[in-house]
Amino acid sequence: MIVGTSGHIDHGKTTLVRSLTGVDTDRLPEEKKRGISIELGYAFLDTPAGERIGFIDVPGHERLVHTMLAGASGIDYALLLVAADDGVMPQTREHLAVLSLLGLTRGAVVITKCDRVPAERIDVLRGEIAALLEGSSLAVAPVLAVSAVSGLGLDELRALLYAQAAEQPSDRRAEGRMDGQAFRLAIDRAFSLDGVGTVVTGTVHSGSVRLGDELALTPALRGSTPLARVRSLHAQNRKVDQAFAGQRCAINVVGLDKDVIERGQWLVPPAVALATERLDARLRLWPGEAKALRSGTPVHVHIGARAVMGTVAILQRLDGEGEAGSQAGEGAAALQPGEEGWVQLLLKQPLAAWRGDRVVLRDASASRTLAGGVVLDPFAPTRYRRTPERLAELAAMQLATPPQRLQALGAGAAMGLDLRRFARAEALPQLLTPDADALRAHDAESDWTLSVAAAAVLSSKLLQVLGEFHAKQPDELGPDAGRLRRLSAPRLPEPLWQALIARLRAEGQLAQRGAFVHLAAHGVSLSATEQRIAQKVAPHLLQARFEGAWARDLARDTQESEALMRTTLARLAQQGEVHQVVKDLFYELAHMRTLARIVREIAAQHGGEVLAAGFRDATGLGRKRAIQILEYFDRVGLLRRVGDVHKLRGDCQLFLAQEAA
Repeated sequence: MIVGTSGHIDHGKTTLVRSLTGVDTDRLPEEKKRGISIELGYAFLDTPAGERIGFIDVPGHERLVHTMLAGASGIDYALLLVAADDGVMPQTREHLAVLSLLGLTRGAVVITKCDRVPAERIDVLRGEIAALLEGSSLAVAPVLAVSAVSGLGLDELRALLYAQAAEQPSDRRAEGRMDGQAFRLAIDRAFSLDGVGTVVTGTVHSGSVRLGDELALTPALRGSTPLARVRSLHAQNRKVDQAFAGQRCAINVVGLDKDVIERGQWLVPPAVALATERLDARLRLWPGEAKALRSGTPVHVHIGARAVMGTVAILQRLDGEGEAGSQAGEGAAALQPGEEGWVQLLLKQPLAAWRGDRVVLRDASASRTLAGGVVLDPFAPTRYRRTPERLAELAAMQLATPPQRLQALGAGAAMGLDLRRFARAEALPQLLTPDADALRAHDAESDWTLSVAAAAVLSSKLLQVLGEFHAKQPDELGPDAGRLRRLSAPRLPEPLWQALIARLRAEGQLAQRGAFVHLAAHGVSLSATEQRIAQKVAPHLLQARFEGAWARDLARDTQESEALMRTTLARLAQQGEVHQVVKDLFYELAHMRTLARIVREIAAQHGGEVLAAGFRDATGLGRKRAIQILEYFDRVGLLRRVGDVHKLRGDCQLFLAQEAA
C-alpha cells in the first residue's frame, strides 16, 4: 500500500512520516536549510503481518502543488494533515480538492502538533474539519489527533494504517494488476549510480514486472520510443525479482541514459506504449470553484507524474446519474461548479495516458485546482467529436469492465473497431476476443472486428451501389474494388473492406475479375456469334495500340454489322477484356495496362501528379487522345482530377500485373 501525506506547508507532514518510519524524507540541502519539503520524499513502514507500507511525502507550499500532484496520483491511502495551532489553511483546502478529484475515498485526517494547544482547541478543530470534509471523497474519513513530540496518537495511527494495508484490494497487493492491465510505472526520479547504471523510480500503477522484461519509455523526448531491459528491481525498498501494482519501485535499466528520462514519463511494455496530444475524459468541476469551466479555457493538465499545458473543449454536460444531459453539441460550452461532463483536452505537448487514469486540471497561472476526473479515450478524434455516434462511444467507455466496454463499442462501431488500439488504450497486455460471428481482419498495425449487424448494413449498401453502377454503365464489367469502396463505404478500413468483399464472394453475391468487382449475374457469357466476332477483332485491337479502334472501323474491317459489333464489344467490356475510353472507341486490355504503367511512372516522378502534356509526350499521342485517356482513368478511379492535374489514387489496383491472376 502507498500512503500519501498532504496538507498545508509546515503542518508536520515530514515530521509525522519520520515519527512513523524513522526516515527523514527531506533529502535536499535546500530542504534541510529552509525546513520545508521541496521535492517528493519516500519512506517505508513494516506491518506486523509482513506487509510493507510505502509513504510519499509531498510538499505543502502553494507553488509546489504540481509536485504534490505528481506524488498523489499513485497513492492508495491519503493522510490529510491539519496543524492544531493553524487549523484549516488554503493548501489544506486545495489538497483536499486534489484528493477528491483524484477519486481517493480511502484516507484519514490527522490533527498534528496537538501538544501545542489545549484540548478545547482540538474539539473546535474537529468541527471545522467535519464541515470541510462534507461533500468531499473523504467525507467519512476518521479524524485522529497526534503529536510527534509527545507520541500522542501515533500508536492509534499505526494501527489504522496496518488495518488499511491488510484491507488493501487484492488485485493491487497480491496479483499486481487492475482489470488485467499491463505493467505501468509512473517515473518521478531518474539517476545514475557508479557500477550500476541508470535507475528510475516511481509508483507502479498497474500490472507487474520481472527481471529481464523489455520496457518502453513513453512519451519519448525525441525520435522513436526508446526500449530498455530490466537488470534489477527494488520494490518497497527491498531487492526483489518481481514488482507489483501498489508498490514503490526502483528499476535498474539497461539501454537508457538518464539524460533521456524525465519526471512524468512511463515505463511500460512496448505493446501498450502510447503518447497523445488529444484525449477525452469525464470531468467534474470542483464545487468550490467560483466560475464555470468553458470551452477554450487554458489549463495545466496533470496525469500521473506529468503536467502539460492544454485547452478544454466541453463535449457534453452530464446529469447527476452520469448520463448525457439535455444540452449537446456546441451548446454545451460550459460546466458549472459541481457539474460533470465529457470534455476533450487538447495538449501542447504529448503525454502518456490510458483509459481509467485520473486527470486533474489547474488554472493557467497554476494558482488553484479546477477540476478532475478520469480518462476515457487517449485516442480522441479530431473531427466528429460531438456527434451522437461519438457521444454513444463515450457512454460505452464509462462501463465498468474492459469486456463490457468492448462489447458496447463493437456493437456501435459502424466502421469497425481496432482491437489492438482498444487494448493499447486500456493498457491490456492481450487482445480481448469479440463476438465469434463478427467479421475479423488484420494488417501489420491493426486487428479489426466488425459486428454482424454492421457487416449486414455495409453489405446491403455495397450491393445496392454495385447494382446502381451496372444500371448506369451496363457496358462496363464493374468498378475496381478501390472505387467501389469510395462509393459505398469510404470510411471502412482497408482490411475490413477486403474481408467484406471476400465474404460476399464466398456467399456468391458478387464476383471479382482482377481488380473489377461486379454482381454475380452481371458477368454474362458470350454467345457463339459474339465469340466468333471477338476472335476476328482481336488482331485489329492489338494493332491499334495507343490510338484505340472505333467500332465502325472494326465492323468495316471484319465485314460485320455495326449493331452486332457494338453488342459484342459491349459484352467484352462487361467481361473486362476491352475498355471503351469514349463512346465507340475501344482499347485492348494489354494496351490499357501499358498506358496505366506509363501513368504510374509519371506520377512516381512528379509527386503523384500527371499532366496531360507529360502523358502526351510519354505516349506519343495527340493532345486530344491523351486527354481522353486520362479522363477515362479519372472515371474508372485510377486517377482523380484536381484542377488541371490528375492525381494517382494509391489504393487503386486497376491494370496492375496481378490483375490478370
